[in-house]
Amino acid sequence: MYKDQSLTEYLNDLSARISAPGGGSAAAMNAAMAAGLISMAVNFTLGKPKYARFEAELKRILSRSEKLKSDFLGLVDLDVITYRSGDSRKALDVPLMLARLSCEGAKLCLPLAKKCNPNLITDVGIAAVFLESAYVSACFNVEINLKTLGQKKLAQAIRKELVRKAGVIRLARKKVEAAVNKIIRAK
Repeated sequence: MYKDQSLTEYLNDLSARISAPGGGSAAAMNAAMAAGLISMAVNFTLGKPKYARFEAELKRILSRSEKLKSDFLGLVDLDVITYRSGDSRKALDVPLMLARLSCEGAKLCLPLAKKCNPNLITDVGIAAVFLESAYVSACFNVEINLKTLGQKKLAQAIRKELVRKAGVIRLARKKVEAAVNKIIRAK
């Protein structure tokens, strides 16, 4: 599938007149890139004496971001497979999983923005923006699939969860953005 192909092949298929990959898969790819940026920021910070006191936390963040990167890449392909299967319930589960994992990823950005090498702060900021974007994109796909399923109680429960998580991810991105601006605008 796509996780083993070149970006050029993926983008060519994304832009072709075929139904999948589409927006859900692209959102997952966006989230995978965000997780990669988080890992990069940690990797450039680990081993520097100035950040030694944060080493244990940075290693936890790195472990989690690497797992998320793998999960997001899996969703790139799973979204395509699920869309082609025509299974409405599975089509709901993939973007819902993407939304949940994007929220988890965003939670890694804030502590990293305060504890990473400042030369990588914009990468952490970009990761936060990408994760918020993936989250919003996933919510679009959750909504369209909820409409297709027509299960009102399930829809209410999921919408309630997503509204709560939207606040979490939006706040995380805003705080990371403030941290980024503080560093890049310092004299």
